[in-house]
Amino acid sequence: MTKIDAKGLDHRTLNEAILSGDEDCVISGCTGQRFLCAGMSDKNVTIEGVPGNALGAYLNGARILVRGNAQDAVGDTMNDGLIAVFGNIGDAAGYAMRGGRIYVKGDAGYRAGIHMKEYREKKPVMVVGGAAGSFLGEYQAGGLIVVLGLSRGGKRIVSNFPCTGMHGGKMFLRSECEDIRFPDQVNVRRASDEDLRELRELLAEYCAVFRYDVNDILSVPFTVVTPDTKNPYQQMYVAN
Repeated sequence: MTKIDAKGLDHRTLNEAILSGDEDCVISGCTGQRFLCAGMSDKNVTIEGVPGNALGAYLNGARILVRGNAQDAVGDTMNDGLIAVFGNIGDAAGYAMRGGRIYVKGDAGYRAGIHMKEYREKKPVMVVGGAAGSFLGEYQAGGLIVVLGLSRGGKRIVSNFPCTGMHGGKMFLRSECEDIRFPDQVNVRRASDEDLRELRELLAEYCAVFRYDVNDILSVPFTVVTPDTKNPYQQMYVAN
C-alpha cells in the first residue's frame, strides 16, 4: 500500500504519485486539490481530507473512498468505478455521468445528476443519503438517482425544480413527496413491490459501504419519478 501526504502538493504531482504507487493508495492531508484520480482505472484510493473540484472526472474503473466532504463536480463524465463520500458533496455531481456509481452519505448540492445518461449495459447510479439541492436530475437522460433523506435535519428531501427537462432514467425518493412540485413532463407515483425489489438490489452495496440496514431504509414509502413517454426530448439525445 502506498501512503501519500498531500500537504503542499499540487494536483499534478499528487496524481503522478497515485499513478506510480501501488494498487491500494491512502492520501492524507488533502486540502482542495482538483482533478484527483481523473481518468484512472485499477486503483483503490482512500482520501482523508477534502478533495477539490472534479474528483474522479472521467473515472474509468477506479474505486475512491473519501473520508470527509468533497467539492463540486464529483464524478464529472465518469465512465465506470465507484466514488463513495462519507460527508457531503458540492454542486453538479455526476455531470454527464455515463457509468459507475457515486455514493454519498450526506447531502448533495445543486444539479446533482445533471444530464446523466446510459447506453446498453452502461447504467450509472447515484445514491444520496441526505437531501439534494435544486435541479436534481436536470436533463436526466438515463441512469438511476436515489435520495434517501436519512440525515436531512428537517429539510425537504429535494429542493426546488427537480427533474427539469428529464427525458430518461429513473429517480427514487424516500418520501411521499407531498411538499415537492414536479414538472408536467414526468410521471410521479408511489413505488411498487417490483420497484422496491429493484431498489433493494441497488442499495446493497451502498448499505455495505456506509453500514446501513437496507430493511430499515426500505421501511419508509418511496416515490418513483420517470419521464413522460410522450416527451419529445426523448428522441433528441444519443446516450453513448
